[in-house]
Order: sequence, then C-alpha cells, then structure tokens
Amino acid sequence: MILPSKHISLSESLLGLAGILLTFLAKRPYTLDELWQEYSKVNKTRDVFPAYHSFDNVVMAVNLLYLIGTININTNGEIIKYETT
Repeated sequence: MILPSKHISLSESLLGLAGILLTFLAKRPYTLDELWQEYSKVNKTRDVFPAYHSFDNVVMAVNLLYLIGTININTNGEIIKYETT
C-alpha cells in the first residue's frame, strides 16, 4: 500500500498520494482539515488523480511526508513544505 507494486499502481499507493499532497502544500500551508477538503475536490476525478483515497490514507501520507523530512507543522498547526535550496 505504501509503495507501488505489480498489483498496486502509483496513484493507489501512499507514495503517489503523498506526491499529490505535496503539490497542494507547495502553494501554501494547510491544516489537515483544509488539506483534506482541497484533496477531496480532486479525489473522485479521473482527470487529476485516478485513485480514491480515504481520510485515513491522507493522514498516513502526511505522516510519511513528515517521517522523511519533507514537511513540518508550524506553531499555528499548519502543515508546511520544506523548501529545498
């Protein structure tokens, strides 16, 4: 479920979901609820993201991004993307 494999496509994996969430976080910081609302707009559309993910999967993808050091949480409780130099 975390990584794509022979039977799980990239869009169905948490890694693929994490990549989509990073595109949202590149624009501005989001709270978890705001990130879920933003992702929900494209969650069921086949044009933008062909797989459906639940709120639990979004939380696990955010955890994955935090564990690999890509995002952090600021003092306002918003998820921010680290900028690479």
